[in-house]
Amino acid sequence: MMKWNKRRYCNMNTIEDFVRPTQAELFSKIPSEIKGKKAIVNGKYILVYGEAPVMLLAHLDTVHKEPVKTICKSGDGNIIMSPQGIGGDDRCGVYAIITAYRKSTVKPWLLFTCDEECGGKGADAFATDYINGHLPKKLDRIKFLVEIDRKGNKDAVYYDLDNPEFEAFIEQYGFETDYGSYSDICDVAPALGVAAVNLSSGYYQAHTQHEYINRKELEHTTQKVIEIVADSLKDDVPQFEYIEEVKYRYSKLGYRYYYDQCKLDIGITEEEDNEVPDDVPAKYALAYEDLLYVYKKSELEEVRQIYGNEVLVELYEDAYGPFDEAITEVS
Repeated sequence: MMKWNKRRYCNMNTIEDFVRPTQAELFSKIPSEIKGKKAIVNGKYILVYGEAPVMLLAHLDTVHKEPVKTICKSGDGNIIMSPQGIGGDDRCGVYAIITAYRKSTVKPWLLFTCDEECGGKGADAFATDYINGHLPKKLDRIKFLVEIDRKGNKDAVYYDLDNPEFEAFIEQYGFETDYGSYSDICDVAPALGVAAVNLSSGYYQAHTQHEYINRKELEHTTQKVIEIVADSLKDDVPQFEYIEEVKYRYSKLGYRYYYDQCKLDIGITEEEDNEVPDDVPAKYALAYEDLLYVYKKSELEEVRQIYGNEVLVELYEDAYGPFDEAITEVS
């Protein structure tokens, strides 16, 4: 590991500035974006020291093979996308946590990870270093974690966490509980022993070439995160404990975390949540069923109506691996 202090400020300000670099280029730019704050570079993650008892997380990689060269915008400039794939997952998160850091009077801790999209390698390296005592003891004072790595505009995803008090704390900022398969907090939160949430950041149709970013929704989440950081300093905000909920079911292709009781609480039955529309061809039905563990049915229907049933294969392969192998496995 190595430490750095003050370096030149590169003046990355807009979301466009954050979607263009490769992961390696962005990794090298982060030091100058923090304006001299003490940090630790592991090679697989960057940890920036903070004073507020909250850590913000985002990952530096995207699934797209080409760097962004061309950015297309809507007439009002609010929606942006790219023929190369805009990479809102998770450049929106990187933009959001750096912006929240700059605008916070008392600075939060920041964790930037590498290779989340190929196995959460950066998060795993951080968790291992923390467990082995290689990271600052001051991390023990952190009250909770906030990751910015979620599609949409108001989702709050907790994965295996079962802490109703923390969910209520996050809900007061306008977010609503939803469900997901994996993000870095799945590794980091249990290691630190504190509650964590993954918040929406205004990107849509992730892991496809049709991915786009809603700039207003990204800015809205960023402002809410600034408020959360400020509120973390209040004496009546506790350190929220990581309490794991072990509820899962098996699908045909392996287990996916599935919050049965939570879904029943909000009035969604298992049958409704896993219903495959009749007009989905049989060869795509298995992909559709398993994608319901990652996407809402309304989202799948939206992209299917625009791009056809073939898009289900693309979404499936980004989430679970080769589709042909899955068909062979259950045939």
